[in-house]
Amino acid sequence: MEPAETNLKIANENRQQTETPHPSFGEAFKFWVKLGLISFGGPAGQISIMHHELVDQKKWVSNERFLNALNYCMLLPGPEAQQLAVYIGWLLHRLPGGIVAGAFFIIPSIFILFALSYTYAAFGTIPWVAFVFSGLKAAIMAIVVSAVIKIGKKALKNGIMVAIAALSFIAIFFLRIPFPLIVLGAGLLGLVGRYALPAKFDVIKGKDTRDFDVGSVQICEDPEVCHINPSTGRNFVLVAVFGLLWLAPVGALYAFLPQRVFYTEALFFTKAAFLTFGGAYAVLAYIAQAGVEQYAWLTGPQMIDGLGLAETTPGPLIMVVQFVGFMAGWNHAIGWNPILGGLVGSLVATYFTFLPCFLFIFLGGPYIEKFRGNATLSAALSSITAAVVGVVLNLAVWFGLQVLMPADGGFNWFAAVIGLAAFISIQWFKVGIVAVIAAAGIIGFVWHQLVL
Repeated sequence: MEPAETNLKIANENRQQTETPHPSFGEAFKFWVKLGLISFGGPAGQISIMHHELVDQKKWVSNERFLNALNYCMLLPGPEAQQLAVYIGWLLHRLPGGIVAGAFFIIPSIFILFALSYTYAAFGTIPWVAFVFSGLKAAIMAIVVSAVIKIGKKALKNGIMVAIAALSFIAIFFLRIPFPLIVLGAGLLGLVGRYALPAKFDVIKGKDTRDFDVGSVQICEDPEVCHINPSTGRNFVLVAVFGLLWLAPVGALYAFLPQRVFYTEALFFTKAAFLTFGGAYAVLAYIAQAGVEQYAWLTGPQMIDGLGLAETTPGPLIMVVQFVGFMAGWNHAIGWNPILGGLVGSLVATYFTFLPCFLFIFLGGPYIEKFRGNATLSAALSSITAAVVGVVLNLAVWFGLQVLMPADGGFNWFAAVIGLAAFISIQWFKVGIVAVIAAAGIIGFVWHQLVL
């Protein structure tokens, strides 16, 4: 037997002894429900929470595989954190796992945001909610910083990768260069570096060795029986099913509801889901302009308030589309009770925004998995991963500035103290994220009672 084959056999035996048992569908289901309830803080916070829980704590997916999935999701239009949940759910438990992970990432937020939207439309703003979230945001800030440190240590394995991450941060934070261009540039740099300095650029290991050292769950790789391998027939069925899932409700909205606002919502939010690259913040700018100026579904101040409400709920920040849909139905469903109009409008906006996210993952995921062991692609992905670290750092800095230096001026000492305490709790005392988030929210509520 060749030495390489002997080493691989030994590695496989070690892997079988040390790897984490594959989670059951029920175990994963419980986690995705929990994630939907604690995923505060926009994309930076949600990616950080998933990395902490899935990579560091549960070891359901290796760090390299997590970053490989994140690279792909960052390239897609729409909310990258929700798509990352779909991807990992699909890796672990095929299509049902991806559907459950993606759905429960937003389901808790749907109920919470509908209640807040109704309260806002009927009674105005809710002061105590802002104070609760002031505590939550401080905790999420600490979680994000902790995640950037952990991801950076694992992804930036040499000086060149550190330099790429630094250049990526400078490009997006100071020069405002769009993220897709940064990713393309990093990928091209990796392709060139693969031949010029292969040892420095190919830092993402191939399929056969990537999980040995971390003891993470072994995900099926057999091309004959595994779900992660691409298939033309499967792709055709997927496109047909998703086409039906889109066409049937659109046709029903057009044929059976005289209020054209819902049909217009369906078309608009579908277009937004396919055309808005660059993450949640790019989507928000597009939706805000169209919702206020083009369709007049709500006013500018209402859009700002809606963004604040979306920030107070778990789930992706792009859930503000539900608020926009609610206000569209509340204001423009002629002949209906405003509550019913708001309910239908919010569900339409949410459904058509997130439906394409599942298609992107189920279609593209198998190809991302198929080529992740390719040496040339690995070099490109190594560079892209380093660039993504810079982008996550950008999100962390942006989020931290919003929390510590709000628009009304001054420095938020309350958030700084809570954030520092949360960071120490997570980084040194290994306190669970759920406990940290819950404690921060309670402190925010108590602080509201004391200052009023």
